[in-house]
Amino acid sequence: MNPAPETALPPAAEPLARRLLRTLYINLGIDIICAVIVTYVMRISDRFLPNLVFSLCIGLTAMVLIEAGRSLIWRNAMPRKAHFLAFILIAAGIAQFLGIRLANQLLGLPTDNFSMYMNVSGLGLIILTVSVCIGATLFFWNLSTLAELRNQAASERARAVAVEKQALQAQLQMLQAQIEPHMLFNTLATLQSLIALDAARAQQMLDQLIHFLRASLSSSRIEQTTLAQEFSLMEAYLELMSLRMGSRLSFELQLPAALRDTVIAPMLLQPLVENAIKHGLEPKIEGGRIEVSASRHGQLLLLDVCDTGLGLAPEPLQAPASHSSHIGLSNIHERLQALYGAQASLSVKPNLPHGVIAQLQLPIQS
Repeated sequence: MNPAPETALPPAAEPLARRLLRTLYINLGIDIICAVIVTYVMRISDRFLPNLVFSLCIGLTAMVLIEAGRSLIWRNAMPRKAHFLAFILIAAGIAQFLGIRLANQLLGLPTDNFSMYMNVSGLGLIILTVSVCIGATLFFWNLSTLAELRNQAASERARAVAVEKQALQAQLQMLQAQIEPHMLFNTLATLQSLIALDAARAQQMLDQLIHFLRASLSSSRIEQTTLAQEFSLMEAYLELMSLRMGSRLSFELQLPAALRDTVIAPMLLQPLVENAIKHGLEPKIEGGRIEVSASRHGQLLLLDVCDTGLGLAPEPLQAPASHSSHIGLSNIHERLQALYGAQASLSVKPNLPHGVIAQLQLPIQS
């Protein structure tokens, strides 16, 4: 008398129990509607409750047959629509027969009551059962198709994000790779001049360079590092620079214990320290001092590189992005934009009475 709604192929992410429960709820609603149609439209019987029992028995039987048949025949595969509709027609006929027999037993009706129902309006009942069964099945089929399309769209978006991430990583590696030879060439040039003038000092600088390169080898090829590792790398770098500049360079590193394990992108501090030495302290006859410190302000990590060098040039150091002498600052600007967007910033301001303060503001990563 009534079909069962059928979910042809549920969304891949939907649990089986949830899908069956949803199908059952909708099936009960359709059963009630069909009982109303049989009682007040088709007028097979003027008793609503017995018609509801027949409707529920046929509907639930159809639901069980369709769900069980789909799972046994197609499992998780997508059946062809023509094959599935043919299966629905067969299941609807079987559900009609078994459902009426089950309702007769539940209501205590004589066994020939089945013949009575079929003789009164047998064709109408069959048409109603098959029509609603096919209609409900197609409805849920379309829902499943939409869900599958949404899953495909989500997969495409995930692939697009993965491709974009790979492109971003390639860009970051290219920007990061610009830093290493920049410092290395400057140090090798100094070594070249020292070999003839002071071989012992050149040997000491070469040993310190090897130590620095070993320390930086791992951090220069990874996506993330900790402040403890970054400050250790800066200590090795400044030790190397102090050999080159002698007493003209002094430095201090301030890293609170609570921030040692804070995660940041690698090679962010070195360009700032290198820039301070190259443009602030080296051109200054008496040299100066560099202080590198880390602090926390709310959800922001503040990294300061302060020097007592010559100070800012007439044009702010933040402005030029193409001048080779400021490749470090330009590099950091690009990496910050790629890594953190508007959440991170680099500011450069005077360090009164002499020098520059370069400050990195980064979001703290949990």
